[in-house]
This record gives sequence, structure tokens and C-alpha cells, in this order.
Amino acid sequence: MGAVYTLIALGLTLIYGVLHIINFAHGAALMMALFAVYGLNQFFGLDPYASMVIVVPGMFVFGYALQRFVIERASHERDENILLVTLGVSIVMENLALIFFHSDTRSIDSDYTLSTVMLFGCVLARAKVIAFVGAMVVSALLVLLIQKTDLGRAIRAVAKEKQGARLMGIHVEHVYAMSFGIGMASLGAAAAFLLPSFYVNPTVGNGFVLVAFTIVVLGGMGSFLGAWVGGLLVGVVESVGGLFLGDSLGQVGIFLIFIVVLLFRPQGLFGAKP
Repeated sequence: MGAVYTLIALGLTLIYGVLHIINFAHGAALMMALFAVYGLNQFFGLDPYASMVIVVPGMFVFGYALQRFVIERASHERDENILLVTLGVSIVMENLALIFFHSDTRSIDSDYTLSTVMLFGCVLARAKVIAFVGAMVVSALLVLLIQKTDLGRAIRAVAKEKQGARLMGIHVEHVYAMSFGIGMASLGAAAAFLLPSFYVNPTVGNGFVLVAFTIVVLGGMGSFLGAWVGGLLVGVVESVGGLFLGDSLGQVGIFLIFIVVLLFRPQGLFGAKP
């Protein structure tokens, strides 16, 4: 779960780092990606992991179009408008899911859903091992994209100094939309890794986005390393807390750590001092 949290938080960190906005539609978009994986499995028999070849590009296109043609036009370059637009998009997506899928909780069954593997003397669910490895690989690829490609350099330039990047010939609005699209694409990959061992309903994204916000602030706003370390830390703390306190109270430890970090290091574990 920590690895999946990392992947979700990296998408949120990318959007914040470049656009300097909090995307309130992040959880609803994850829910939509989960329903996409579920639908491809139920109607076309597509394996959840194989569905990434459709869901990830689809989420990228959705994110690009949402930023370029809805958020950008409705915001008028006002941050408060962007927050309200993303919140409105979230509400619309959740209610559309309620209309089409109702409030039922759904899951999928596959050959490996209940299978286990032995690793270092521990019996682990195969689907969770695949999710951990896959989410770490995709997270690493995302970091390499930002660090080693021309698109990544353009994204970092816009994040650092928007007007300077524009003067150097970078299409800022296109970079904004690409960043938003990549952030949404990471949710498509997370959904594919998550669903074989999890479930989906119209409100499932709310819990994930709350944890993702916590990870982003915990690691340091806009810090990829912080999101990576914070995601793994939060996953372990949640699991240990659930072991001793029960599943319903498993997240108490997360928010206790969050409060302590805010008290003694408000910029986050890896954030720069203001």
C-alpha cells in the first residue's frame, strides 16, 4: 500500500510542483480509473495489469483535456478559482459514478487474487507483491521522465520560473496540461495495481486523496523524494497501526506523525526552508 500511495502522491506532487495548485479532483480521478479497470475486466475480460495499456493513456488524455480546456479557461489565472473548479469536477465525477454504478462496492476475481508467495520466510499476497514492485518501477520511470527528458526539463523550468521559461520559448500552457496529464496517468497505473487486492465504489478516492495530501505535506510540497519516502513510511505506519489498533484506527499513526512533522519541521521532511 505504501508503494501505491507513493505513486498516487507523486502525481499530486507533480501537479502542485508545476501548477502550484492543490488538485481536489485527484481522489475522484483515481476512482474513475478504478472503475475503468473494473469495466475492462468485467465487459472485455481484460486482466487488470494488462488494462494499463488502455487506462494509463486514457487518463493522460483526460487530464490533459481537463487542464487545457476546463481548468485553464475557468480559472482566469486565479488560484482560488482553480481550487473551486477542481472541487466541482470532483463532485461531478463522484455523482456521475453514483448514477451509473450506484453506491455498491465492487471487486474483481482473478487467478492470482487469493494466491500467495513465500518471500524471506513470509507468506505474502501475490497481488500485493506485484503492486509493490510495479508501483516502484512506475514511480522510478516517472522520476526519470522528469529528470532526464526534454519534457522533464521543460516541466522543471516552468515549475521554477514560469515567465523565464516562456521567454525561452517554452509553451507554458502546454507544459501545464502535460504535467496534469502525467499526474492523471499515474493514477491509471495505481488503479491497475490496486484493484486486484482492493475494491471500488464512487467514494473510494476520498480516503486515498486524504492520505496523498498528507504524504505530499509530510515529504515536502513539490518534493519527489519526499513523496517517495513519505508514501512508504505512511504505508508501513498504517499497516502496523492496523495490526495493533484495528483496521478502522490504522490511520491514526499517520496523522500523529503528520502533526509532529508540522510542529517541528513545517516545510516537511525534504522540503526547502522558506
